[in-house]
This record gives sequence, C-alpha cells and structure tokens, in this order.
Amino acid sequence: MNEQRRQILQMLAEGRLTADEAERLIGALEREQPESPPGATPRPKPRPRYLRVLVSSTDDFDGPGRVNIRVPLQLLRAGVRLTSLIPPQALTRANAELNRSGVPLDLTQLKPQHIEELIEHLDDVTIDVDQPDTKVQVFCE
Repeated sequence: MNEQRRQILQMLAEGRLTADEAERLIGALEREQPESPPGATPRPKPRPRYLRVLVSSTDDFDGPGRVNIRVPLQLLRAGVRLTSLIPPQALTRANAELNRSGVPLDLTQLKPQHIEELIEHLDDVTIDVDQPDTKVQVFCE
C-alpha cells in the first residue's frame, strides 16, 4: 500500500475525513498513478456486480417497447446458498417439476463454489441479438 493511501485511511480512522471524502481521495490517487511498467502484474478486473438484460423492440400493434433489467449477482449467490436448506425430498420434486416444464436443471448440483466459477466467467460474456424489430443485450457490469 502506498504512503498516500495509508495516510488517507489513517485520517479516516481518526475521524478527520468522512468515508465519502476518503473514497474520492483514493479515487483521485488511482487516476493519477502512471501506467504500470511493462512486465508488472496487471490489476485484477473488478468482479461484476450485476447481470444486465436490455430488450428494445418495435411492435406494429403496441409501438416501441423497452425492458431494462439489472439483477444483482448477490441475489444469485444467495439463491444458491438457499438451495442447501431445501430438504432432499423437496429438491427431488422441484427437479421433477422443472423437467416436466422443459427446464432440465438439477438443483441438487448447485453448489456455491460452482456459482462463483460461473460468475467469474460472466464478465467475459456479452450476448447481442439483433432482429429487424428487436434488440436483446445480456452482459455483466
């Protein structure tokens, strides 16, 4: 940790700065830092926090339409953790109903470590669907 960042955190701990002021100062420090020299390890990309789904369409009957969904990935993580609380008999019945509805998903296979691996790879996913009257985009941010 560089000296300037340590000083900002020290002032925050002493109450001489608010959390917002400290955040702005640290952000300014990061913008001022020169590009890393060749051969230095790059900074890791920030983890995606949201799954975004955008749908725009023009329907001859209803006119233009737009859907903008922003799903927190934390909700996905919480849902996977909740499956561990569901009794096995209920999971078996839920799996049967999902299969009957055409969703071949086995809830017993959902594990928190699997979802984290999936989320790690989601930031590389962008899906664009263009049709003459509809556009769909799915991406992480």
